[in-house]
Amino acid sequence: MEKVKAFFQRKNIEISVKRYFIDALGAMAQGLFASLLIGTIIGTLGTQFGIEILVTVGNYAKAAVGPAMAIAIGFALQAPPLVLFSLVAVGAAANELGGAGGPLAVLIVAIFAAEFGKMVSKETKIDIIVTPFVTIFVGVVLSLLWAPAIGAAASAFGNAIMWATEQQPFIMGIIVSVVVGIALTLPISSAAICAALGLTGLAGGAAVAGCCANMVGFAVLSFRENKWGGFFAQGIGTSMLQMGNIVKNPRIWIPAILTSAITGPLATCVFHLEMNGAAVSSGMGTCGLVGQIGVYTGWLSDIANGTKAAITAMDWIGLVLICFVLPGVLTWGFGLFFRNIGWIKENDLKLEL
Repeated sequence: MEKVKAFFQRKNIEISVKRYFIDALGAMAQGLFASLLIGTIIGTLGTQFGIEILVTVGNYAKAAVGPAMAIAIGFALQAPPLVLFSLVAVGAAANELGGAGGPLAVLIVAIFAAEFGKMVSKETKIDIIVTPFVTIFVGVVLSLLWAPAIGAAASAFGNAIMWATEQQPFIMGIIVSVVVGIALTLPISSAAICAALGLTGLAGGAAVAGCCANMVGFAVLSFRENKWGGFFAQGIGTSMLQMGNIVKNPRIWIPAILTSAITGPLATCVFHLEMNGAAVSSGMGTCGLVGQIGVYTGWLSDIANGTKAAITAMDWIGLVLICFVLPGVLTWGFGLFFRNIGWIKENDLKLEL
């Protein structure tokens, strides 16, 4: 056992929740952003302004989603160059075979392929052959064996959530909004989770609401301590910046969580806010305004396929209220109450920017 531990340490193989569930998942979200998400945005701009080259660029970017996720995961696992580059083929195979649940299949398969590749890396004089062979062989074989089942399971779970949200929009609006909002602020990737489950439709809209409640909520709640720098860093960056403060005083999170419990069902029951763009956008909130761009591209897609006649004033009102106005107003109000009763004290929300 000691020899195995020493070997793993030498090969930088760390079997831990942090390495696989936090680092790898977070990196996967960046891979998704750098391919599918940005490709969707570029393609939408091309379609809206009639610029064909942008449509073409967007299509190529979206087509690279599998390799982009796998390489990002390998980077997070600190894979050596030959392993990292070999993950291109692994990501393509896992994503294609995983179908709608491709992102989750890529995450699991790429982790195994990368770690096996790291085991053999630089162990032979023909490393240029052995390392990519092992990485690609393990990754593609596991994709053939596992990816369809992983993808089907992820898709089924995501579909169950979306179906339940359609049936019980009030209750599920609360649950999805609160859970995804919490995931966004925790050091894991809500975007990757939404992408892995293919969370769109009303459930995607509730997810957007929860993310915005945390991002805009913390931006407004901590404005007294962090001023404009903190406002933008959290509002269009990430509420994860508050994680250190939350560990010190968990009560500072309550206003944002309560807000997400309100805006979630408002999104599903009142404004019928749906995310029919890329599923990864459901977990992005106001980060770079990606969540809102995703909702907009979803509107355009619905119009194109005939399920929506046009973008209405109520659509825009709902989007603005759920994503910006209500998160700010409600979180500020809850925060004022908690400050008055002493649950939130001066500088509890202070960031070191």
